[in-house]
Amino acid sequence: MERNLKNVLVISFGFLLLFTAYGGLQSLQSSLHSEEGLGVASLSVLYAALILSSMFLPPVLIKKLGCKWTIAGSMCCYIAFSLGNFYASWYTLIPTSVILGLGGAPLWSAKCTYLTIAGNSYAEKAGKNGKDIINQYFGVFFLIFQSSGIWGNLISSLIFSQASNKVEISEENLACCGAYDCMTDTSNTTGPAGPSNSLIYTLLGVYTASGVLAVLLIVMFLDQIKSDQAKTEKEILETPSFWSTFLATFQHLKDKRQCLLIPLTMYSGFEQGFLSGDYTKTYVTCALGIHYVGYVMICFSAVNSLCSLLFGKISQFTGRKLLFALATVTNTACIIALLLWKPHPEQIAVFFVFPALWGLSDAIWQTQTNGLYGVLFEKHTEAAFANYRLWESCGFVIAFGYSTKLQVYIKLYILLSVLVLSMVTYGVVEYLEGKSSPGTPTATKKENVGPVTQETHM
Repeated sequence: MERNLKNVLVISFGFLLLFTAYGGLQSLQSSLHSEEGLGVASLSVLYAALILSSMFLPPVLIKKLGCKWTIAGSMCCYIAFSLGNFYASWYTLIPTSVILGLGGAPLWSAKCTYLTIAGNSYAEKAGKNGKDIINQYFGVFFLIFQSSGIWGNLISSLIFSQASNKVEISEENLACCGAYDCMTDTSNTTGPAGPSNSLIYTLLGVYTASGVLAVLLIVMFLDQIKSDQAKTEKEILETPSFWSTFLATFQHLKDKRQCLLIPLTMYSGFEQGFLSGDYTKTYVTCALGIHYVGYVMICFSAVNSLCSLLFGKISQFTGRKLLFALATVTNTACIIALLLWKPHPEQIAVFFVFPALWGLSDAIWQTQTNGLYGVLFEKHTEAAFANYRLWESCGFVIAFGYSTKLQVYIKLYILLSVLVLSMVTYGVVEYLEGKSSPGTPTATKKENVGPVTQETHM
């Protein structure tokens, strides 16, 4: 047990170091690289590459390299993205975004495969239930990993708060913040006073070093899959085959319920994309300065983590319908308030209220949508969750793609429209489920919510 637990901890802390850097950097992209929308364009390209990567790369790389070296190599893709930010331009940031996107899917797939093999191996030797051990391993992993959003954003805020050129923002510039932002006025996109190059390079240096430490940790301390586990690894990777899984992803769209869940799944990408791409730039950075972005996103990450744990446990008592209703009401109220609110530095507390409420809603969207897929498509989970990753990533791509083309109030109306459509189609799914099994209270089933591995964690 000690050896297996050691490997679980090595992977967990490796991911913690890696996503401390990536999470903090993603939150800052729209503010650091606002010229011609370079920052959000890089994120859009990144998630587009992730979609392609999810379809083709994971089985091939894991078969050729094994789990350990797939994890280490994929982590290097994240380091490339950090290096691309040192001299950010269309010729450096876009290619490194593609590299990161291509490495994202193999990284997560190799991690899941490794923990599954390790859990099954220990359970077989100890005479325990494999699923129980695997769940324990994933629990340890996410307990450590989820805090990366806090540390990455804390580092950026502490470094940027050292800026000595902070100035008071004028009322004229404040008029360009919020829902009715002045898209033609780029002078205010980096806030009252942008951080100096030395501070930016310091931050990027810390993030790059964190990524390098993650790779070294994996290379030096993670054990390779033992020879007696090779058969297990082969079975996991080859059952079902790569092409059958690829085709099953699209064949699964023949299921009417899957098609009806597409708006809900895409909304998850839309709402996360808005918070990290638009709220951080046109509300926080514009009115308070870039050094507040990290603190605001810490608030989001902390509430999201706590509520994910809470809602994952109470869903068996409340049912998913009630939780979805809570998330809908909360998100709708936030969207309407953001349309009406004019951000001002004197209202600092309000800047934290929105990400806190957004974190509460996002926790529901993540846990309950994952749980819904698991309950509805129990016999086709692999194809179902492949569709989940596909459509959520599409939501990210679209949200970041139109980020620089539309004013914020239009994006908020789009967000609200997609939310309404999502709840209508979700309601149809629940109606169909109730109709097909009238004696089964599907809304109150205990839902096994698996680990959430995407979202903004990518």
